[in-house]
Amino acid sequence: MLSIDLIAVGKLKNDPLLDVFEDYRKRLTWKFTFHELDGKSQSEQLAQITEKLNPKAALVVMDERGKSMGSRDFAGRMEQMAISHGYVQFVIGGADGLSDDIRKKATMLLSFGAQTWPHMLARIMLMEQLYRAQQISAGHPYHRD
Repeated sequence: MLSIDLIAVGKLKNDPLLDVFEDYRKRLTWKFTFHELDGKSQSEQLAQITEKLNPKAALVVMDERGKSMGSRDFAGRMEQMAISHGYVQFVIGGADGLSDDIRKKATMLLSFGAQTWPHMLARIMLMEQLYRAQQISAGHPYHRD
């Protein structure tokens, strides 16, 4: 079974976004672990992220300069990483983004498009795409082309 970590800077407070996040989290059948980091400076964030990284995992860094892909392509990449690594870690930076040090370690840089998204909303978007990828891989009709 695929294991996924989400490593994200900032705390998602008790609000509607947290409810949506938790809804998708409950739907995932893949093993999922969530790490919220609270580093104030970019160097503190880098240290906290680096501490959580597992060299055996495929590392997907959410970055506006990354590759944008459709849901079926994303599901395919998740399947490939499940076969090659069995373990995928996603990193979402804070409001100031991520350092080049983290980007250089990435197996893949992934973007939700050219627009800038609040990092808290990006968590929800990623959770939905993870759930969608899971459903596509299972042959479930959740995704419609």
